[in-house]
Amino acid sequence: MIPYEDLFLLNAPFMESYRESFSDSLDKGWFILGNKVTTFEAEFADYCGGGYCAGLASGLDALVLALRYFEFPPGSEVIVPSNTYIATILAIYHNGLVPVLVEPDIDTYNLDPLKIGEKITPLTKAILVVHLYGKSCDMDPIMNIAQNYGLKVIEDCAQSHGALYKGKMTGTFGDFGAFSFYPTKNLGALGDGGALLSADPEVTSKIKALRNYGCHEKYYNNYIGINSRLDEIQAGFLSVKLPFLDRINQHKRVLAKIYQEGLSSDFILPVVHADYEDVYHIYSIRHPKRDKLREYLLANNIKTEIHYPVPPHHQKALKTRLKGAFPISETIHQTTLSLPISYFHTVAQVEQVVAVMNAF
Repeated sequence: MIPYEDLFLLNAPFMESYRESFSDSLDKGWFILGNKVTTFEAEFADYCGGGYCAGLASGLDALVLALRYFEFPPGSEVIVPSNTYIATILAIYHNGLVPVLVEPDIDTYNLDPLKIGEKITPLTKAILVVHLYGKSCDMDPIMNIAQNYGLKVIEDCAQSHGALYKGKMTGTFGDFGAFSFYPTKNLGALGDGGALLSADPEVTSKIKALRNYGCHEKYYNNYIGINSRLDEIQAGFLSVKLPFLDRINQHKRVLAKIYQEGLSSDFILPVVHADYEDVYHIYSIRHPKRDKLREYLLANNIKTEIHYPVPPHHQKALKTRLKGAFPISETIHQTTLSLPISYFHTVAQVEQVVAVMNAF
């Protein structure tokens, strides 16, 4: 059986270093906002090309705090892609704001800049872009729109650690880059974790207060904050894996190239363009008989995933809130299939997937 993901195999190369880092934390007896968090924040900001980083408890919290930082009036509108994972939309609701869904580009699955303008109103305050599957959004026109309308830009980089747009790292275009370190991510912890990236040290200082009950100094609370601190132990694990992130991303690109060059024209493959350096957190193909294809692959000992089976506007929690028709999003959700592309997968395994798929 070729698994879609296996977290033991994924983390096996790092286990000895994980144990050393864990033992060091145990010996020091410091588990909340210690040196490991501070060290990782500096390392990750440096990896992304500079700026300042605040480690948080999850990617969702990163989005929540990014929006909370601006203190938008209740009912303000935030542009967001209609095919994103639900966390992006939940962050908007958690701040008393209104998500305005905009359809993606059917080729890239990312927010279509040509469709943003028609959804902007006097209530619009921000654009929340999502670099889905590990491909950057088309940031030049998006940033131009934001500048023309005076809008804030928050980047959901949960799936795009290390992805580039015209040579620049995702998470460094807008006001905030929000990251998740969920275990399956290209840079994954061994539990939940997240971070916010900003170019302004004062902005990051406020985020660090917001994550810690709203205080810069213990027991003295400046803001209405929350408890969302990157765990000290997880920060140590992330510092172990971060030096290997480029290697992980490159391995995924090698596997993706095998899919790109080997799969038949029966399958709709990810778009490759010189402006984008993808990291393939997810390698998603599309096929009109997606469900039958998935059953066929499983019968041939190949596991796959669907990212995501239900569009946000059809989720039970949101369907009474999100109005409108989103046919492009529905087409993507009905036809997308994620193929094995983890750090532990081999060239031979991916070649086997290609051969089985081409026989479908």
